[in-house]
Amino acid sequence: MASRTDNSVTQKKQPRQQLSKGMEHMRSAVTVNPIPKSSTPTPPTTASSPSPAPESDAYGVPASFAPVRNPATRSHNPANNQKRTDPFAFGSRYLEEGDDIFEFNAWDHVETDPTYHAFSLSQYEKQRADPVSLFDRQRFNAQPEKFWNLFYKNNRNNFFKNRKWLAQEFPVLEQVCREGMGEVKVLEVGAGAGNSAFPILAMRRNERLRVWACDFSKKAVELIRGNEAYDERYIRAEVWDVASSPDLENGGLPPGLEEESVDVVLMIFIFSALEPRQWDQAVKNVWRVLKPGGQVLFRDYGRGDLAQVRFKKGRWMEENFYVRGDGTRVYFFEKEELEEIWGGKRRQPQTKEQQNGGSDECLAHEAEKLTFNDSMKEEVPAEEKTASKNEAESSRPVFEIAHIGVDRRMLVNRQRRLKMYRCWMQAVYRKPGSVSEVPTSTIRQEKADPEVADEDS
Repeated sequence: MASRTDNSVTQKKQPRQQLSKGMEHMRSAVTVNPIPKSSTPTPPTTASSPSPAPESDAYGVPASFAPVRNPATRSHNPANNQKRTDPFAFGSRYLEEGDDIFEFNAWDHVETDPTYHAFSLSQYEKQRADPVSLFDRQRFNAQPEKFWNLFYKNNRNNFFKNRKWLAQEFPVLEQVCREGMGEVKVLEVGAGAGNSAFPILAMRRNERLRVWACDFSKKAVELIRGNEAYDERYIRAEVWDVASSPDLENGGLPPGLEEESVDVVLMIFIFSALEPRQWDQAVKNVWRVLKPGGQVLFRDYGRGDLAQVRFKKGRWMEENFYVRGDGTRVYFFEKEELEEIWGGKRRQPQTKEQQNGGSDECLAHEAEKLTFNDSMKEEVPAEEKTASKNEAESSRPVFEIAHIGVDRRMLVNRQRRLKMYRCWMQAVYRKPGSVSEVPTSTIRQEKADPEVADEDS
């Protein structure tokens, strides 16, 4: 049969991509690296080779902004297009002086320079100056599942992406799949199209492993149940909102699950989809369903991520909280903020030096100095906000923070010569106790060895 892409054989038009460029950041919710890998290595530039094409601006971020480079410390042979030694260590490709940025698809632990920080602050100021209208803000927050249903309905055939990187980021997921590990229950919150659940099942050698894949989108659950790999002996897909009230059916817990019955809760790019006022109930529900000693594997968007910086007018709903063009919402977290939400650790006021240091951690403080839109300030009185926040914090359960880290990565599109600065938060939260026999997971950042490099993520 002739290839459809061979125009000499057929003139039939190709279907348009269902995900527009304006929604490309959604792909990072299903894969750590949305940039396709080149099948052939980039040859080293020689005197006779043509000069490389100039860099391009990446979604409005000027190409002139350069990443911070580490001093050159390791030998590098460009002939084999490798920057690693054995034994293999994932997540340790550090950008150094003399490296060609476009030689690889990604660089790990990349810090950005002061010009990028200043640009980000100017972008946030523009976003706040033209926020979502109060009417639209209430509309998006009233029925968030409506917009996710539309998303999965429109993208049902092209949204599944195998999260094969999960076991590398959270090694315990490989452990619970081993033969003889015993009874283990894994609950995925915000399961989407099964991007995490099915890769876990593919690794399964443990006959007593069960996966609950839950999402508050009915369309997403339909996609999971319709997958050819769906086997009710090992996986159960249900509609559930992690911020459900305890007054609802089954006490607000997922159908088929009881309190303190789950060993591992997986939350991958889901907490950011909640309105900040829903965090308290979500944390409570996760606490209730986990066994003492159970753990939460967490990955989400970090402050200063390209997806945040590139938002244009009419998308800002409140500080660090936005609505995308398709009506879905997203929040961008700071490390200290997550430590407070999950671990009860109060954030300390920043020093003058920290405020002026140009780091991502000081962006929130700088943002507080800027003038907010009057209509947004008047929606909830400051006294009510403070009282509500204090009440939520006093009743919120406190997890042990086993591991937490900031994953800063520069992704590279070699063909279009784009470099994109991404920032994700990654953590393992543990419920105190010892009922669950599943070992507490590590996270990838702790495995990084600055003396060793990796393969493409």
